[in-house]
Amino acid sequence: MPELPEVEALTRDLASRLEGRAIAKIHIAAFSALKTFDPPLSAVEGTFVEGVTRHGKFLDISTGGLHVILHLARAGWVRWRDEVPQLPPKPSNKSPMAARIVLDDDSGLDITEAGTKKSLALYVARSPQDIEGIARLGPDPMADDFTIDVLRQILHDAGRAQIKGVLRHQGTIAGIGNAYSDELLHAARLSPFKPASSLDETELDVLYAAIRGVLGDAVARADGVAMSELKGEKKSNLAVHGKTGKACPVCADVVREVSFADSSLQYCATCQTGGKPLADRRTSKFLK
Repeated sequence: MPELPEVEALTRDLASRLEGRAIAKIHIAAFSALKTFDPPLSAVEGTFVEGVTRHGKFLDISTGGLHVILHLARAGWVRWRDEVPQLPPKPSNKSPMAARIVLDDDSGLDITEAGTKKSLALYVARSPQDIEGIARLGPDPMADDFTIDVLRQILHDAGRAQIKGVLRHQGTIAGIGNAYSDELLHAARLSPFKPASSLDETELDVLYAAIRGVLGDAVARADGVAMSELKGEKKSNLAVHGKTGKACPVCADVVREVSFADSSLQYCATCQTGGKPLADRRTSKFLK
């Protein structure tokens, strides 16, 4: 799933390609992707792109006083085409195509979604705040006003909730997903199941530094990377997420996994849990 660093990189890349250009047409290939009807898609045709910004994991193309907003969900992506085909994409359950944005010189963007579970969303709105998912976002962890005091209050308000879930809940902190929550907790040497409100001041300081450092470094690495290479860049620089069975880059212990119904987390027992493995949830029990 694209998370804050990748969406930020896409935002910067698209801004350089789209600003000042006119949108000629938006074709919808997967009708489930279009989540709004007012304003209609036709309202942005012929308008000039004013800017591209990010709200958490949402991409926002402002054009003609309106906003074309994308949420790439778990398996969505954006691909630049120097020249798009003359014929619009055809709706097909077998095709990953969700939508195509055609520009005034016949270049454009293919918006795709792999897999059978279709969650990608495209909106046309008068304001980003008209989109429920954006309106309820928590603070952006890379913003200047995301201070350690803000994080302290977030963790206090979360109470005994597990810190892994707190970090990836978009209404609490915007932009961090499953992968980077694993990475932040590994960098901060915290168990993913540690209650949020139980962190002491030293742990709070370390977690805050990890959030700013790990995400900041990922944004810097991704800046300027081609769209087609962003996924590979992310994967190659992860320490524990998706690395089950491999050696932890810090201590060389094996990276372990806990699986849930539709996701999993990875962690290092030596670095994060005092050497005690966490039982896989599929076994319905914990090792103490």
